[in-house]
Amino acid sequence: MTSTTTSVPDTPGRRKLPLLWLGVAPFAIFVTMFLLLPTLNIVVGAFQTSTGSFTLDNIRQLNTDLIRSAYFISIKISLVSAVLGCAIGFAIAASLVFGDLPKWLRAPLMTFSGVASNFAGVPLAFAFIATLGPVGVITVFLRDDIGINLRVLGFNLLTYYGLIIVYLFFQIPLMILIITPALDGMKREWREAASILGASTLQYWWFVALPILFPSLLGTFALLFANSFGAVATAYALAGPAFTLVPITLFSQIRGDVLGNPQLGFALAFGMILITGIANVIYIVLRTRAERWIK
Repeated sequence: MTSTTTSVPDTPGRRKLPLLWLGVAPFAIFVTMFLLLPTLNIVVGAFQTSTGSFTLDNIRQLNTDLIRSAYFISIKISLVSAVLGCAIGFAIAASLVFGDLPKWLRAPLMTFSGVASNFAGVPLAFAFIATLGPVGVITVFLRDDIGINLRVLGFNLLTYYGLIIVYLFFQIPLMILIITPALDGMKREWREAASILGASTLQYWWFVALPILFPSLLGTFALLFANSFGAVATAYALAGPAFTLVPITLFSQIRGDVLGNPQLGFALAFGMILITGIANVIYIVLRTRAERWIK
């Protein structure tokens, strides 16, 4: 007995629905609606007047003392917080991966880093005011019980240095999250080969480990810079318009008061997009190269 198997021929011109792409569709819609379209609107608005005609006057208005100062302060705070975040976060991650710390400490530390790296805005500002503010818990404790008056020593949370301390709360955990996998990728054979050749621990780190990790470190620095440069809610909740930062200046231009200029706000946002975009591109490129090198 023979059996024949019949197959249904494919209908000409008919394509199968790529079901595998359906899972990505919500993400694509979200990115288009809340990232691409608003960004395009900002870029177009930066070169338009209030009536919709083309102009370069909005870009020219960025070259004023107030706005140049806002960009300078924002870049300065972002650079310092990124450098300190990278240095402290790298030290913690290296101690966690290569040090003699208990193994059980890694899970809670990584969990805390994941939470703290996204803890910002009004809750973070309130937490620091309640802790290190003029009548904060730590401030009062040091003054009444130990005799150290932070105010007399010149410390003020509502200043440039105070803002950097607040930013470090989410910059350091972000550094830990990103650099730890890179440290895990360091092969033990490299350390053993360096030791066999007579290299000390310092020489191993200076001539072997750091050159390999340099793309990851530089890329993470760029990401931390962009993360700090775009932060607005924390600084505004901490001291309001007292900080002349680009995001706060942007907010004052688009909130609709008498002195507001929405078109100048578009130009400010366009400048922020350029700076953060460059930083993120640097991070992506260096991160890709670092992963390829470690593999």
